[in-house]
Amino acid sequence: MIASLTMYDWPELGPEHDRLWGHIRAALADEGLNGPEALTRGGDVWRHWRDPGLILGQTCGMPYRTRLYPHVRLVGTLDYGLPDTAPGYYYSHLIARADDPRTLDALVGGTLAFNGQDSQSGWAAPQNHVAPRRFDTILETGAHRESARAVADGRADIAAIDAVTWRLIVTHLPGVAERLRTVAFTEPTPGLPLVTARQNDPVPIARAVRSALARLGAADRDALGLVGMATIPHDAYAAVPVPTPPTPNSTA
Repeated sequence: MIASLTMYDWPELGPEHDRLWGHIRAALADEGLNGPEALTRGGDVWRHWRDPGLILGQTCGMPYRTRLYPHVRLVGTLDYGLPDTAPGYYYSHLIARADDPRTLDALVGGTLAFNGQDSQSGWAAPQNHVAPRRFDTILETGAHRESARAVADGRADIAAIDAVTWRLIVTHLPGVAERLRTVAFTEPTPGLPLVTARQNDPVPIARAVRSALARLGAADRDALGLVGMATIPHDAYAAVPVPTPPTPNSTA
């Protein structure tokens, strides 16, 4: 059996996520459901998401709508209380170096650092934001925090960092954040969906998550930035455009 909250499960927030999972596991037991003792960390997230033993996982909107949804059921979307957007939705900060005066229009011609080609916030959001133009020179970093570092260090010109991760960077990597500035914000889209294996009933799992969030201590809630859980339908995820992948010769 697998439970994974890997998307924002930074080492700095490991204890808080462990306590959140403990509350979810207890609430699942109240629903007559079993959950693993500990969160699964490391390894292939795609294997975790598609495992028939997945009781609860947090994925990204782009993998969910493009490849994952036939294999899972939607449980809900954690709400991180972001300003100027609907519950459960998020957006990306388009960031550049603090000493780089270029506008977004000029930065489209530079190098985009991004975490992965299946990322809504890091890849799809910036490409959709500048369409019909496109970021053609790219640097794949494997993680949002590494994209931020790539821009701060001058290895890339711009990156799209989702607003929850940007909040974590400001808190836990202030030396990186202070070298960056927000150039623009992308349009809000549905946030990171919670999913369960296809054969599971998502309704009692959703109740368990809501119950766990109500039990979560104020300090842990503040550290994780959580304010609740939203219900966002599959169609809202499916409606977000999917940009074409990078061309073979586009890597910086």
